[in-house]
Order: sequence, then structure tokens, then C-alpha cells
Amino acid sequence: MLPSPRDYTTGVGMPADRGARVAARKAFVDLKVSFLCALQDLRCDDWLVDQVRGAEQPVDLWLLRAPVFEALDGCRPEVRRRRLEIRRGLDSMFPDLDVPSGFSPL
Repeated sequence: MLPSPRDYTTGVGMPADRGARVAARKAFVDLKVSFLCALQDLRCDDWLVDQVRGAEQPVDLWLLRAPVFEALDGCRPEVRRRRLEIRRGLDSMFPDLDVPSGFSPL
């Protein structure tokens, strides 16, 4: 009796799977860079910058959004632009977290 052939492709994934992983990683890195750029010239805790640098998953950045928005508190146009950039990045990474309303598409 011959043994069954061994499958060496287990865990490799299809090219589309790899492309999706690469795209997700790029989106995460872009969001992380946005967080770091937003905090760049602000007088905030080094702890916050270290936490953003140490983030390994998108959810890590999601959990840091409140302290980052607190650090970006102010009415100056530059600070408002940074807040908006962070908000857009979070919306693109976590699109299903919007509150449903009568004005949203089905």
C-alpha cells in the first residue's frame, strides 16, 4: 500500500490571499504613519508616541484613538487637519463602525 501524497501547499494560500494580506498590512502601516505624523510636533507624552510606534495590529491604533484625539485638542487649522486625517484613516480601516442612520446607503 502506497502512502498518500503529501500536500506541500498547506498554509501557502492563493495569490489573491497574499495580495489581500499585503494590502491590509499597507493600510495598517499608512494609518500608523498618519498617527505618528499627527503627533510629531505636539507636546504630548512620550508614552503615547511609544505606544503608537509599538502598535502591531490595527486594533492597537483603534484603542489609542482617544488619547491621540485628546493630544490633538485645539482649534488651529493644522491640528484640525491632523484630526481629520486620523479620522479618515480609522474610517478606512474600520468601515463598519459608523452608526447606522437614515442617510446611509443600504
